[in-house]
Amino acid sequence: MAIEQFIDNEVKNNDVVLFMKGTPQFPMSGFSGQVVQILDYLGVPYKGLNVLENEDLRNGIKSYSNWPTIPQLYVKGEFVGGCDIVREMFQKRELHDFMKQKGLPVKESA
Repeated sequence: MAIEQFIDNEVKNNDVVLFMKGTPQFPMSGFSGQVVQILDYLGVPYKGLNVLENEDLRNGIKSYSNWPTIPQLYVKGEFVGGCDIVREMFQKRELHDFMKQKGLPVKESA
């Protein structure tokens, strides 16, 4: 399967996907770690894909989104953004509202 097909399949078949450096249990960059903390705080179930395990995936996701940096967050097939955008949306409570609008379970305390 071509990497573009793999990425497209992951994005379309998982409600929330985070392309990141490392894993949700062990992020390998501060930026990936920040997004993991935000998603964990919101209590949203998500799939983390480690781009460090596969050079094709690391380069392919950048082409797929036309976005040069990692992490990259996708919700219901839609590219949300990288760490700065996710953090800003979280701080303004926009991310919480966005997740709820998409029909995803979010901790009410978040």
